[in-house]
Amino acid sequence: METPGFEEPAFEEFDPVSDCDCPGCVHWRRVLPHSRTGRHPAAHRAVVLAATATAAIAVTQAAPAFAAPHAPDRPHAPAADEPDTPQGDKAPLHGPGGRPAGITAPATTRAAIIKRAKSWVAAQVPYSMTEYWSDGYRQDCSGFVSMAWNLPGNEWTGSLDQYGVRIAKDDLQPGDILLFHNPVDPEKGSHVVIFGGWTDYTHTYYIAYEETRPRARKQATPYAYWSNSARYAAYRYKGLVAGAAGSDKPAEPLAVPFPGAAYFGPGANNKYVTQLGRMLVERGAGRFYASGPGPRWTDTDRRATRAFQQAQGWTGRDADGLPGPQTWTLLVTGKGNDIRTGAAGPPAPSSAAPSSHGVPGYPGRAMFRPGASNKYVTRLGEQLVKKGFGRFYTTGPGPRWGEADRRAVEAFQRAQGWRGGAADGYPGPETWRRLFK
Repeated sequence: METPGFEEPAFEEFDPVSDCDCPGCVHWRRVLPHSRTGRHPAAHRAVVLAATATAAIAVTQAAPAFAAPHAPDRPHAPAADEPDTPQGDKAPLHGPGGRPAGITAPATTRAAIIKRAKSWVAAQVPYSMTEYWSDGYRQDCSGFVSMAWNLPGNEWTGSLDQYGVRIAKDDLQPGDILLFHNPVDPEKGSHVVIFGGWTDYTHTYYIAYEETRPRARKQATPYAYWSNSARYAAYRYKGLVAGAAGSDKPAEPLAVPFPGAAYFGPGANNKYVTQLGRMLVERGAGRFYASGPGPRWTDTDRRATRAFQQAQGWTGRDADGLPGPQTWTLLVTGKGNDIRTGAAGPPAPSSAAPSSHGVPGYPGRAMFRPGASNKYVTRLGEQLVKKGFGRFYTTGPGPRWGEADRRAVEAFQRAQGWRGGAADGYPGPETWRRLFK
């Protein structure tokens, strides 16, 4: 078993302040209806100009960059992962009353960038090119990056590159951005996202933080993006500063020490199980989870933990699927090896579970991944068509897994009321069961 001995700091999710019923917050919500969160006047910068932002922008601002059309604007068209993100032009904070004076932005750290991005995701900031959040930033893709990079004003995809330095794919680190601006026709696909880290060692998927319809989100995304992938460029913020030790670590990270072995294993039900699952997903264990991760310990958590431990080269009792101090420390600090593709994963193609109550046996997650080509993909697609999700297919369905399959599965999952990682477009056992029931 792992031996305890050291505890290291880690990142922790940022919980936004909820609505407050004090007289000051009630007043600000009345005069600033665009703000979704309470505001203590003494704790925030003045945002009086924000009250006029929505009305003024319709007159004085152009919308220079529009991304690919989205399903609500095209009846009967498939819901796409590419964003529907028309955005406002350059503007100072809190409204379009003037323009920023030059490219001078305060320094910041990677930890601070990700923390600010997470705050909008946690607050579920709705997408809008005409409204401003309580911090004064416009609620579109470029306003989101302007906020996370702590820029002095609201930029757009045509100007954000001035604040960054072009970098290669292999140099990407959390807090960098992936930017696509179409100078010939800005209405064709322009978009920008924040890079949150690779999901596994293959560097084919990464965690993206972005503002897109209907709200800010964080999800695993194929590199460089769902559409126009070859046209995205990576940039690093010019004002990035190192942490306390002269590295890119945060100067003041929030400590999340190992809570103890009692919090994990059969019967455990607590927030640390959820945190463990989320960290494992970001290290390549997403294929183990059909839904969640959640607070109740399951065999899924055990298999995902064991896969991570085996990725470190551990065997025997050191890879028993129960996290100890060393496993926890590697996860919270982002160190160690990511989970290898196929490691301790789903059953082999020949070991599909037997049929039960008329539902064909689920063949395993490995059958439904980019590059997969097998009879189960065809069977899945045919059943999706029967269930009314055939609009995503222009041909087929066929045996080769494609974007049409993923989008059809995602639409089916969303029809079940699932969101986030539970509606990622990749069928797990529960998706399979409901689809064929």
